[in-house]
Amino acid sequence: PHRSLPGDEAQRPVTAAPGLFPQGDAAGDAKGDPGAAGPGAAPGGSQDAPSVRLWSDYLNVHLHPKSVYVIRQYLHDGDCGCLEAFGQGESLLQDPACVEELEDRLHFYVEECDYLQGFQVLCDLHNGFSGVGAKVTELLHDEYSRKGILTWGLTPVLSAVGGWIFFPQDPQKSFYRLMNTALGIAHLSRHSSLFCPLSLSGSLGLK
Repeated sequence: PHRSLPGDEAQRPVTAAPGLFPQGDAAGDAKGDPGAAGPGAAPGGSQDAPSVRLWSDYLNVHLHPKSVYVIRQYLHDGDCGCLEAFGQGESLLQDPACVEELEDRLHFYVEECDYLQGFQVLCDLHNGFSGVGAKVTELLHDEYSRKGILTWGLTPVLSAVGGWIFFPQDPQKSFYRLMNTALGIAHLSRHSSLFCPLSLSGSLGLK
């Protein structure tokens, strides 16, 4: 949702969960104060390239702690493997503690809106995040039934495009992708004002 920030808050550098983003605490410390160096950052004045482990090591923006919720079970070093099935994602948001955390973050931003018009939801369709997105849209629909919900379902390219080939065809993974996409489209459409799939592939990644 769109919101206006009072005074200095809009310029205050703060980051999300320690260890997830390249600054860690670090475009500041845990209180959002600038100065501390994160685990992936090079020392001050050093020209050495920082170590790169995750996609978020390339992230150079400062994120407010309330804007991020980390699913720790499915981190690269998590204990549950990949989030690859619709049911896995759906079950995450059946945990009362997880729902409470998400509602806390949602209400934080909603309360700062001058005029809330609606929500935009972007989520993958081909993996377990289709289940996460389905439960999120259901939560938004239940709590803000008078607000618009525009949902974008994202699917990968499964064939050669511009010299790049994505997702080799494995029968079991293809089945998962097909089921996740079908379930995601059905559930996201049910709780959205408008659902729009997005893909560089004309087949929505279903072939």
